[in-house]
Amino acid sequence: MKIEINAVLRDAKGTGASRRLRHEGKVPGVLYGGKGDAKSIELNAKDLYMQFKHEAFHASILTLNLDGKKESVLLRDYQMHPVRNNIQHIDLQRIDENKKLSVKIPFHFLNEDVAPGVKLEGGVVSHIMVDVDISCLPKDLPTYIEVDLVNLSIGDSIHLSEIKAPEGVELTALSEENDPIITSVSKPKVVVEETPVAAEGEEGEEGEEGAEAAEGGDDKAAEGGDDKAAEGGDEKSDKKD
Repeated sequence: MKIEINAVLRDAKGTGASRRLRHEGKVPGVLYGGKGDAKSIELNAKDLYMQFKHEAFHASILTLNLDGKKESVLLRDYQMHPVRNNIQHIDLQRIDENKKLSVKIPFHFLNEDVAPGVKLEGGVVSHIMVDVDISCLPKDLPTYIEVDLVNLSIGDSIHLSEIKAPEGVELTALSEENDPIITSVSKPKVVVEETPVAAEGEEGEEGEEGAEAAEGGDDKAAEGGDDKAAEGGDEKSDKKD
């Protein structure tokens, strides 16, 4: 997918000038690298955002049409508004076709739903890495790298060393000492509800206290009855005497 964006040179610089540009529906930016000088540029915000939404915009060679002159560039950085989610600033780097690039490329995960660990065993897929750093010449730059999960069962994982990189592409994150896991399939976590033991203990204690109180009441009632009966007997005996 070839993407072309249009820009013009920007004369006004500074925070105030950039703010005014944004109010006019434009995005301030900078073009640098290669054999040319760094230049301040401005782009139409709406047109830029329509291209920005494509994944390829972030990991492929772009064609910049600057005041009618076209050159190959790469997106190097951008700033987004924290609330409005629109582009505040953009950095583009010129490309030298004979020099290697160091960029970050996204993974595309295939066959997650039909992996044995998911379809047959009810496992859950976890993506530990979603992109990877690579190095290559501009002509060999891929838009993404595929990771196939078709053979994964529960407990299985895919390491970076198992990925076949496109021709001319070096996975710079991979080394003899570092072979990170990209994705894995694991058993789903089972949440067990805990029984409120302490609450039951308190209720038991309250029950025991109630039983003891009841027993105490019975004892007192019995003692009271015996005392009254004894007193009544004594009084009758006195009257007879």
